[in-house]
Amino acid sequence: METQKIWNKFNDELYFFILKKVKNKSATNDIFQNTFLKIHNNLAKLKNEEKIRAWVFQIARNEIANHFNKESLYVEQLNTTKEIPPQQYEQICCYDKFINELPKIYREVIELVYIQGLKQKEAAILLELSLENVKMRIRRAIDILKKNFNECCKYEFDKNGDLTGESNCSICNTP
Repeated sequence: METQKIWNKFNDELYFFILKKVKNKSATNDIFQNTFLKIHNNLAKLKNEEKIRAWVFQIARNEIANHFNKESLYVEQLNTTKEIPPQQYEQICCYDKFINELPKIYREVIELVYIQGLKQKEAAILLELSLENVKMRIRRAIDILKKNFNECCKYEFDKNGDLTGESNCSICNTP
């Protein structure tokens, strides 16, 4: 079988197979192109033409795996070199005050997870709580913090529930 016949028979099905796995049109186009390049270059190695479909899709799966392996290496390198400076969080109006005013059971969890960077499961072990309890305390603490930011500093919530807007805090803006 020649490359053109493989293209005519499998191109649509193969493209949508890759798109379903990758969920990105640009990456799908690259993987699709690489797949057909490998099909064309290795067509002579195919011994049994009855298994052409399985062979074509295996090449596509390998290309998808290569794509994600390359992407994970890039993301890992990106994350290790970029650190967020702590000053970025300290400039938020009344941030420290609101954290310190949280009830102890909520403050401990917020400090461990969001300030010290522990995973929720690690915080649960450290505090000898269930993971569900830690998650519940985080939700309640966040609700308290949102309420405090809205009441004191007049921040508003966008459609995603994130704080937005400029601070208009009478406490922070006093000279």
